[in-house]
Formats: sequence, structure tokens, C-alpha cells
Amino acid sequence: MSSPSVLISEVGPRDGLQSISRTMPTAAKCAWIDRLFDAGLREIEVGSFVPAKLLPQMADVADVVRHALTKPGLTVMALVPNLRGAEAALAAGVHKISIPLSASEAHSQANVRKTREQALQDLRAIAALRRERFPGAKVEVGMSTAFGCTIQGAVQEDEVVWVAECAVEAGVDEVGLSDTTGMANPAQVRRLFNRVRAAIGERTGAAHMHNTRGLGLANCLAAYDVGVRTFDASQGGLGGCPYAPGASGNVVTEDLVFMFEAMGVHTGVDLERLVAAREALAAGLPGEALYGMTPEAGLTKGFAYADGRHPGAERLLNRIEKDCA
Repeated sequence: MSSPSVLISEVGPRDGLQSISRTMPTAAKCAWIDRLFDAGLREIEVGSFVPAKLLPQMADVADVVRHALTKPGLTVMALVPNLRGAEAALAAGVHKISIPLSASEAHSQANVRKTREQALQDLRAIAALRRERFPGAKVEVGMSTAFGCTIQGAVQEDEVVWVAECAVEAGVDEVGLSDTTGMANPAQVRRLFNRVRAAIGERTGAAHMHNTRGLGLANCLAAYDVGVRTFDASQGGLGGCPYAPGASGNVVTEDLVFMFEAMGVHTGVDLERLVAAREALAAGLPGEALYGMTPEAGLTKGFAYADGRHPGAERLLNRIEKDCA
């Protein structure tokens, strides 16, 4: 099978689970990650290294990381808010850490209780830790509120570019842009990703879009049009930001994969297996609302993946091989 044209980074086990009040049992988290991996997802943000008293949903993150590391070819990622979290995550063996860095000063104070300058100072310390002790790990910044902030309102594009440049100077590998509050529109997405790429080049990272106002997929397509090739998404649309009032709903992984595959853009993800993985999510969080148009409507008649495969072809081949054995 050819290499995917885009990378779908599944953030549900972190962004999704930390945004709901209930705690998913560890065994259920691991079973869900197994199903996501079996569907072809090759980068999963499995949790965040934060104090359990702040996010009890993430108290078992080290155990979840340990399980995820058994999956060959899976990039195991975790969110870390500070140096202590980064050290714990890297020591646990994660392949990549994601650090939230706010474009909005108000959101920075609400989210990590630091000014942007203080957050950048922490970022420099984390980059130094990686360089000195964990050189094989990757460090990315997910720039929160890059497209607007529900606390302070509009965020100037010059500020976003400045934060991205500072993050790269601090030593990170990539800077992605996050529509934390669901305020982005496609024209803005194209313009801002172009400006950031002009400033930091190939260190421009993922598009993390929310579907708060129904523009999540449109914004992902806009980002794709200007060269973005990594996209965060959450199965069932779980997620949001507890420190951004009004924020809700990540882009649904199932819908994002369907959009790209229908366009002829190879994701490496099997949609039927991905939709089936919702069973593990629902078993771990019974009664939790799950979203997505593709799981409800099903695949279109005659649908084919970007690489030419048809749904069910692999199972049919396996059955024929078994019958002929």
C-alpha cells in the first residue's frame, strides 16, 4: 500500500476525554486505541501529563502510554503543559510531545496561568531538555486561539506569526495552528497558514480545527489547499477546551477521512474499521453523545478509497484465501 498523502492525527484519547466530566477506564482506553490503530491511524495523542487533581481523566496516562508503545509503527503523542509534564512524558517513552502555546494573551493566562512570554520561557526549557536527554523525541507546538479568542476577541495575525517565530527560535520541530474556539473561516485559514509558512517554512505543522459553527471540514480543506498535510481530528467529535468558553467539538475523524478519501487523497485509514472503533469508545463511555455524519449516513454507493480499494475488499480477499487453504 502506498504511503498516505495526509496524516490524520487522532486526538480523541486526550482532547476528547479531558473535555468530558466522566473518566474512561484504563482498559477501555487501551481497547479504543487498539481499534483506532487497527483502522490505520498511525499518530494518536493518547493523553496529557498534567496533575491528576486538575484532570483526573488523565491520571492513568503513563499506563496508557505503556500500552500504546506496543503498537508497531504508531507515533505515540502526549500533551504537556510545562517542563515537569514534558520530563514525565519523555521519560515514559512518548515519541512526540505537544505543547499548548496561546496566540491570545488572555487565553494563555486562563489556560496555563502564564503570560505568553513566561510560556515561551518554559518552551525553551523543554526544548533544551529534549536536546540534552531525549534527542530522538519530537516537540511540536499547538498554537491555541490562533483564529480568535472567546475571552479577548480577535487575535491579530501579526501576533500569531510572532508566536510561531518565537516557538521555532525556542527549538521546536513544528508549530501547528488551532482553531480552539471554532471562530475560523476558510479565507482566514488560507491567509494565516500562508503567512505562518512564509515566516517559518517547513516547520509549519498541523491544522487543528473545531466544528463549533459547522466549518470544521471546510477549514481543513482550506488548510489542505495551502499545503498543510497533517490534520488533528477526534473520533465522534469529542473535545473542546475547558478554558475557552463556548468552544466545542473537534472535527470528526470519520468525516475528515471520508472527505479526503472521496477527493482521492490517501489517508491510510480504513473507514469501515474506523466507524467500528466507535463501539469501543461507546463501551468505555456508555451514553456519551457521539457525532459524525459519515457513521450515520454510511459510505456512498460505489465508494472507493484513494488508492483504488473498495470497502470490504480486504475481508473478501481474506475469506477467499481461507476457503482456498
